[in-house]
Amino acid sequence: MKRENQSLGTDFILEGLSEDPNMNLILFFVFLSIYMATLIGNSILIFVSKVDRRLHTPMYFLLSNLSFLDICYTTSISPKMLAIFLLTNKTISFSGCAAQMYFHLSLGETECILLAVMAYDRYVAICKPLHYMTIMNRAACIKIAASTWISGFLLSIVHVAPTLHLPLCGNKIDHFLCELQAVLQLSCIDTFINEVVIFVVGVLILLIPVFLIGVIYLRILVTILRIKSTEGRSKAFSTCASHLTVITIFYGTAIFMYMRPNSSHSPNFDKMLSVFYLIVTPMLNPMIYSLRNKDVKGALQKSIGKCVFKEM
Repeated sequence: MKRENQSLGTDFILEGLSEDPNMNLILFFVFLSIYMATLIGNSILIFVSKVDRRLHTPMYFLLSNLSFLDICYTTSISPKMLAIFLLTNKTISFSGCAAQMYFHLSLGETECILLAVMAYDRYVAICKPLHYMTIMNRAACIKIAASTWISGFLLSIVHVAPTLHLPLCGNKIDHFLCELQAVLQLSCIDTFINEVVIFVVGVLILLIPVFLIGVIYLRILVTILRIKSTEGRSKAFSTCASHLTVITIFYGTAIFMYMRPNSSHSPNFDKMLSVFYLIVTPMLNPMIYSLRNKDVKGALQKSIGKCVFKEM
């Protein structure tokens, strides 16, 4: 790779969220707490989905994938973010920056695809219940999950590679991570082509999935309204409510972040938006699913009860 100007020949400097040492110390403990909550919450969801036989279903297989994905997602960002809160040296090497950009985008794009797949799972479960276990059998779930991960990691190459080859004038990234838009703002040349590529990828993994999810949930709504039992309708709504909440939070912030022209981006606002969908959302996902899901809460209580009994 040919390195041009001072950007690719030296380390990058991540400016972070604040220049005030006292504020950085407060932010360190805040985001460390969020990171730990994310690791614990998602690990618990994976654990209960594995140990409780009642949760050995396609829905919880996909949910476990989402939890593992969120652990990887936040881990690709949080350790370096926490380090720059405490250290005066806020540099990151070119290879480190490239790796961080690639992995957090790959994992984010994988999550976009996985959330769409989870909507399809709910559609089959509610609209075609008699064929659910045939369509969403274990082999199919494994293939779907593998395809989702592979697609996310391949798709991100399309816009990460061109960005890393740009000649950059400067090495100060006004962000707490090597974020795609923040790096593009350092470019010495026009980034119109890069912005078009980002827009096309955004259409593929954000707008099209959101449209398909909307169509799917319209079909689900029609089916639910035809259910005569109040209890049946309530249970069907409950299984969809958690997923819809996660979709709204994740897709809403991601679309607002990546589907705007580069000229309209404000560094400070983009950093706050990134904090929400990169750091906070992975923490919220297990809370949303566990608080609204009787099966997860029951499995968790059962697991805790077994541990307490063994200790006694």
